Amino acid sequence: MKNIHVVVMTTIVAVKCADGVVLASDRRASKGGMIGSKSVKKIYPIDSRKAVAIAGQLSDANYLVNLVKAEAKLIEFNRGFPLTVKEVAKLLSNMLYSGMRNYAPYITELLVAGVDETGPNVFEADISGAVTDETFTSSGSGSPMAYGVLEASYREGLTVKEGAEIAKRAVRSAMERDPGSGNGVQIVVITKNGLEVLDAGGAA
Repeated sequence: MKNIHVVVMTTIVAVKCADGVVLASDRRASKGGMIGSKSVKKIYPIDSRKAVAIAGQLSDANYLVNLVKAEAKLIEFNRGFPLTVKEVAKLLSNMLYSGMRNYAPYITELLVAGVDETGPNVFEADISGAVTDETFTSSGSGSPMAYGVLEASYREGLTVKEGAEIAKRAVRSAMERDPGSGNGVQIVVITKNGLEVLDAGGAA
C-alpha cells in the first residue's frame, strides 16, 4: 500500500546512534492560524527504554500512545519479557491501519525509538499503518528544513551526545522557517541504561 502522509504543524525528529537513540521535538501547538500552546509535550515514554514522538492531532496521538502502553504491559505480563521497539511500532501501525480501514483515520504520524536486545532502533508509523525502519527521520510541517540538517550532518557511528546536538539543530532550523514549529526544543535520549529527558530551551 502506498504511504499516505498527513502534514501537521510541528516538527519531530528521531536519530539512531551507535549507543542509543535520540528523539526531539518543538513545543508549539497550533489552533488554526494561532498558537494554542507554547509548552506542549510531544515525546512520550512507552517504558524505560522506548518512546514515541507525535505529530498530528493531539487527542488521537494521546489515545494511541496510552493504548499501546497498556497493550505492551499486558503482553509483557503474559509472556514474561518486554516488546521490542519494532513490536511497539507494529502495534501502533495496526491501530492506525484499523482506523483507516474503518473510515475513521487517526490524524497523526508517530516516530518510535528505543533500545532493545537488537540494539538501537528507529521506526516511523504513518496514517496508513505503514512502518519503515529508519536511520534518521522527521515528520511534521517543519520536516523539510529538519531533513536538510539531518542529511548534511548524520554519519554512521554517532554517539547519543552528537545525535542530540544534531537533532536539536534540526528542530531549531525548522523553527526558523516553519510557523507551526517553535517555543523551544525537547530532547529525549535513550540508551541501554534508560531514558533521559532534556530541555534544550529556545523560545523561537
